[in-house]
Amino acid sequence: MNRRTFLASAFVAAVVTALRSATPAGRAPRILLRSSWQIVNIGDIAHTPGVLALIEKYLPTAEVRLWASADLSAEVMAMEHRRFPRLQIVKGTISANGKASNPALADALAWTDFLLHGSGPSLVAAKDVAAFAKHVGKPYGVYGITHGSSFSARDDRAAMDGARFVFFRDEPSLQLARTQNIKSPLLDFAPDGAFACDLRDDAAADAFLAAHDLRPGQFLCCIPKLRYTPYWLIRNSPKDETRHARNEAMKAADHAPLLEAINAVVRETKLKILLCPEDKTQMTVGKEQLYDHLPADVKPRVVWREKFWLTDEALSTYRRSAGLFGHEQHSPIMCIGAGIPAIVCRWAEQSSKGDMWRTIGLGDWLFDMDVEADKKKVAPAVLALAQDPAAARAKAEKARAVVERYQRDTMAVLARQLG
Repeated sequence: MNRRTFLASAFVAAVVTALRSATPAGRAPRILLRSSWQIVNIGDIAHTPGVLALIEKYLPTAEVRLWASADLSAEVMAMEHRRFPRLQIVKGTISANGKASNPALADALAWTDFLLHGSGPSLVAAKDVAAFAKHVGKPYGVYGITHGSSFSARDDRAAMDGARFVFFRDEPSLQLARTQNIKSPLLDFAPDGAFACDLRDDAAADAFLAAHDLRPGQFLCCIPKLRYTPYWLIRNSPKDETRHARNEAMKAADHAPLLEAINAVVRETKLKILLCPEDKTQMTVGKEQLYDHLPADVKPRVVWREKFWLTDEALSTYRRSAGLFGHEQHSPIMCIGAGIPAIVCRWAEQSSKGDMWRTIGLGDWLFDMDVEADKKKVAPAVLALAQDPAAARAKAEKARAVVERYQRDTMAVLARQLG
């Protein structure tokens, strides 16, 4: 089924309107959102509030509870509750005999009408979805995942077969699923849930900008990254020597295009640069691979953020910038969701998710760091963004409009399942 024709706009509007005025069985529909994969990355955090915001916007009568992963911290929960004060959060697992590991999860499983697996690098909670299907027996769907990467597991297929719908966040994942003849009645594209993240901490962002003489609209954000996130530095896990060796071999070449772009922007425009992180390892990467290599005439107008931040402060900061560029995906996603220009540089180790930039009309802001010709295009693209911010903003807004059409249509599918 072609995503451009599976729902006419008039029908979408009718479904959403109907859900606003009526609820199944005389009560509000109930959704259990399985999401929240890790908290060391502000992008992974953003998946959850993004999908919650979509449900709030398009299914306003629905009630939602969050089934979170074990490492969801009190700090991140507090941030989410500032935006969604009535949100109930449960954790836990379903055992082989079908029993929930705690009363709160047992109550949520009995309470819900529908399980929605949120965005992620794969069907992250495949085991939970499979257990839900087997022991709870209620309908479920999947919203905005990548499929076929190193994160995907062998048991993903059975869980997707039984889903009412599976939406993929990039075309290669969607095409792979279709060639595999996954049996879900609807396989299609949906934007990553993080596009809809609207968390804010304006006070923290304003304080940081003031402390570092960064003025709204007068700086670009830049995010560095190694080929593989060195989780062994932030988790109690053994060091992966193979991945470490790959990082060491590629780090200079991978960051050279970003250095070239920083130098060009500082020397040819009045803008400053903020080096900032998406995960907890990237403050060090930014210092060692970018800041320490800046020429003397450039460094004074580059700010290195040395402390990690949460999604709300980061997004408030991005909203005050002229744009963003770098090696990550979810900060650019949040930027485009807010109408902020964002350039993405990626490589093979990061899966196919970057292809979503082509789907939303930003293919010329997507660069493959494994292709020499693409690497040479990064600095000119960043400089062009800096020199014509109005055109860049218009381009970002056009992409946001595309994203919002997909969000509306895919949320209508969820509404139909509930109604």
